[in-house]
Amino acid sequence: MRITDIKVFPVREDKLKAFISIVLDECFMVNDIKVIKGKEGFFISMPSRRKRNGKFKDIAHPLNTETRQSMEREILAAYEETLEDSRSVESGGVSIPERDRREVGIPPVTEEVSAERDGSDKSADEVAEHHLRDSFWGT
Repeated sequence: MRITDIKVFPVREDKLKAFISIVLDECFMVNDIKVIKGKEGFFISMPSRRKRNGKFKDIAHPLNTETRQSMEREILAAYEETLEDSRSVESGGVSIPERDRREVGIPPVTEEVSAERDGSDKSADEVAEHHLRDSFWGT
């Protein structure tokens, strides 16, 4: 099994950094994987839902450590590539908070670039709404 496509939907939140959609073997999609910024760096959180008792249970998840680590490497690499793409206005990248840009070694955004991108900054709720409304294949 391999990841054949990854879509990154960055958000501007303190810990939640992006929603991810992946396609496995060009035939199975998993939505709502999250990129989370933890104390020791970035990690992924698989899609889950709240049960009646208030606890969360994964909807889909890898069954072994090797698969999880492989998925996490590919997903975080795609997320970091999105951060790198945001350096170029021509690439249509998204605005990433300065502290996150420094963490992965991306230089600060100039004032003119920042002003041009202000309209593209979205909250987690706005990205989630867009993510649910728009098709994975629509772009």
